[in-house]
Amino acid sequence: MKQTDMKKLNRFTTPVRMRNYGRIIQEMVRVATEETDITTREKMTVYIARSMRLKNLIWNKDQETGLNRVKEDISALSDGRLTCDFPSFETEMAKNQPQNQQQNKKNRK
Repeated sequence: MKQTDMKKLNRFTTPVRMRNYGRIIQEMVRVATEETDITTREKMTVYIARSMRLKNLIWNKDQETGLNRVKEDISALSDGRLTCDFPSFETEMAKNQPQNQQQNKKNRK
């Protein structure tokens, strides 16, 4: 294969806004803001919020990992274009609530 046949890798030039979530969450938020169907956008928002909550539990053990923090961060990442104020958000987030860390420790013993 000739060197001229090789394609350049696309590199992200935009900085990561919240390093604790990473570039993938940032791109997921961007895609969700471009979605026109409201129900699909709400489902995407719930999925993003679950992912953000898990990342908070992993990396920020000393900080708040509740829904308020996730709501604020989604709004900040989307520049206010995504909100978590739709009725099914609270119930969807409660379905797969992460277990308490103390319960995990008890189960390991």
